[in-house]
Amino acid sequence: MRQEIVARLVQAMRSQGLDAVVTVSPENWGWLNGFVVPSQPLMRHRHAMSVVAADGRTALVAVDMEETTVRNRAPDMPLTIWKEFTDSPMLALAGVLAELGAASGRVGIEMDYLPAGDHATLARALPGARIEGCEALLARLRQGKTPEEIALMHRLSRIADQAITDALASVHPGDSEMDIAAALTRNIYALGAEQFKLMIVATGERSQLPNVGPTERRLAPRDVCRVEIFSVIGGYQAGVCRTAVVVEPPDHAERIWQHLVECKYLLLDMIRPGVSCRAVYRAFIDKLTQMDLAPISFVGHGIGLHLHEEPYLGNNPIIGRDVDQAIDEGMVFSVEPLCYRTGHGYGMQLKDMIRVTATGCELLSDYANTDRLQVVA
Repeated sequence: MRQEIVARLVQAMRSQGLDAVVTVSPENWGWLNGFVVPSQPLMRHRHAMSVVAADGRTALVAVDMEETTVRNRAPDMPLTIWKEFTDSPMLALAGVLAELGAASGRVGIEMDYLPAGDHATLARALPGARIEGCEALLARLRQGKTPEEIALMHRLSRIADQAITDALASVHPGDSEMDIAAALTRNIYALGAEQFKLMIVATGERSQLPNVGPTERRLAPRDVCRVEIFSVIGGYQAGVCRTAVVVEPPDHAERIWQHLVECKYLLLDMIRPGVSCRAVYRAFIDKLTQMDLAPISFVGHGIGLHLHEEPYLGNNPIIGRDVDQAIDEGMVFSVEPLCYRTGHGYGMQLKDMIRVTATGCELLSDYANTDRLQVVA
């Protein structure tokens, strides 16, 4: 396991009186171990669990199908294997918790991921334990990235940025959205990503649709092209979106784009430790609406092992909670000045990755110059 992250988790556990923490999601397995068990995100019943005790001892639990992968990536870790069709992963976990002295203690586990039936099985197996949710604790700890994580997020940001930029440079009027997608897919892997998530290719009137994939639609002069992708390594992901025009911009596009660029620089100037997330969003809203452009409910969000993580640069993004949070050094954000409905038959989006430094913030998606619209010629 990553010792810096384990130490941070142990300190938090002790402050909250937890005897052990169990991660059950692929995201938190990746956070602790630096890799993802391949089939876990695809088949939820194939539990892969990381266990950290308050005294710093650690252990892993994984399904027999993935034993060789886990042993190859974590050869020095204590590993308990459960058989997929004959064993209960929760009973295997209960045995590990007993070995670590937590069978009668307070055990934190991800209640937002663990199925209710599995929770019931674990509770029956450990009648003396107090099992409670720790997902909020883990999410908060993940907000502050280690130097290793930041270096990886920078690499991923540049991969996504260059993959999009080069894909748009490789196509021409008459090519299709599928041609953009094909070039983008090749680029992502050629530049070193292990996989990708949420490819968005939306051109012409389709650029107004937030999260759509490519079609056979052909590029025509004066089209707007919105292209977004999340590059992935070790479960970590970075999302970048770029907007281009075909041959020449349609009416009002350059003026709207320059306004979004100004919004971007407003965000880069304002984001720094101690600043309110809500204040950043409200400053963005004030700027965006100077051109009567319609905003969405946030302009940025944390990112790392999920597409969206807290905190949000938004007004009140969580239903039932009046949430605001101060920005901290080491956070990584995806910031995205955008307007899907400009009123002119197209949408535009400028999505970048940034990290918060001691004195401000730094652009991680720093491959393309976005001050001007890219042109598909």
